[in-house]
Amino acid sequence: MLARREARSRTQGDFLRAHSCPLVSFSMNIPGPIKTNPLIRKAFDIGEILLLEGLRQLNAQILAASEIHEDTGDELLLSVGNIDAQTLKDLAVKIEDSSPVGRLYDIDVIDSGGLKLSRPRFRKCLICDKQAQDCARSRTHSVSEMQNAIEQLLSVIR
Repeated sequence: MLARREARSRTQGDFLRAHSCPLVSFSMNIPGPIKTNPLIRKAFDIGEILLLEGLRQLNAQILAASEIHEDTGDELLLSVGNIDAQTLKDLAVKIEDSSPVGRLYDIDVIDSGGLKLSRPRFRKCLICDKQAQDCARSRTHSVSEMQNAIEQLLSVIR
């Protein structure tokens, strides 16, 4: 996982240097050792379609793309040349908040200076109503509880 995270960071840096424009980084929020399977991949593919359609509606110019499907998870990185970072973040939040499995989507936006934009509001935990970051930090829920919640969420796309 660490090697994949470092490789993603390098690719992001390469895209920023090459194109000097915002980046959209899409992956899945999947806790535990299993980061992908056919159902998670199906959810990822749906999210990718939603993201690309949203970008098409904005007449976005995609200057570079990188898509990875490994045991460490599914990832898509896009360098978007003609849309400002805040508009991209607004699109990302809309997709995350409106899709039936959007809670599993992690769509980050990094501006041309390398700054990651934050969500306007925190995300709720998959299991309880607390902030997801607080539950993750304190390990409030077991991996098996999280996996069960994810399986239940993914059942809408079977």
